[in-house]
Amino acid sequence: MSDFDINGKIIVVTGGTGILGKAFVEGIAAAGGIPVIVGRNEQVAREREAQIKQQGGRALAVIADVTDEKQLIAGRDKIVQELGQIDGLVNAAGGNIKNAVIEKDKDLFDLDLSALQAVMNLNLFGTVLPTQVFGKEMARQGKGSIVNISSMAAQRAITKVLGYSLAKSAIDAYTKWFSVELGNRYGDLIRMNAIAPGFFLTEQNRELLTNGDESLTERGNLVVRHTPFRRFGAPEELTGALIWLLSDASKFVTGTVITVDGGFSVFSGV
Repeated sequence: MSDFDINGKIIVVTGGTGILGKAFVEGIAAAGGIPVIVGRNEQVAREREAQIKQQGGRALAVIADVTDEKQLIAGRDKIVQELGQIDGLVNAAGGNIKNAVIEKDKDLFDLDLSALQAVMNLNLFGTVLPTQVFGKEMARQGKGSIVNISSMAAQRAITKVLGYSLAKSAIDAYTKWFSVELGNRYGDLIRMNAIAPGFFLTEQNRELLTNGDESLTERGNLVVRHTPFRRFGAPEELTGALIWLLSDASKFVTGTVITVDGGFSVFSGV
């Protein structure tokens, strides 16, 4: 058996009904894992569960809001009852909201603080809370791997997305802090890392990056020009890093943020 093998591992994916979540769920299933699709959209979650089962795999849909502790606990109990354990957690739930986007004509000293707080709550605490709930089961078992989803907005100053930038920067800090505590208390048995995607088209950023006819906006063109690969990423291009972090091939890796961005974060533009 290869260290890269995740065959039979039960991996919880929050935000499993989203675009990146779909790639994560399908990538885990293709690698032999058993994805648990956690999301608020019951129809999409059930469809993705059914599709994996039709292809001969195993999957489980859990309907839950990542900011609702009671729903997450009920989901955890269902997973343990039906599948027996939890081997990994991918905190992929998140995104931006329209009122938290700071346009050029917006007064910097009249920001919608409630919108910024909502983005923080979804992205940061929508990562912390599932870790508390599902991580507790890993701690009881004594083994597991947790992967958070960071962003280029945590590494570079990207205009308009203040709340999202704050939240993703906090996730980087959380990943480092929590990984140290996990290591001090559980040794190498429970790990936490993060993936920082470059620019991928999702429901949250499509309006900022593309026009109605799918041509690029000014912002979309700027992103592509500042990406050495001169394109957006495809969601499935994140799954290699994800499977590595979930597998024993990365068993001496913790507290790190893996960048998958086509070179965006290292290119000066010159």
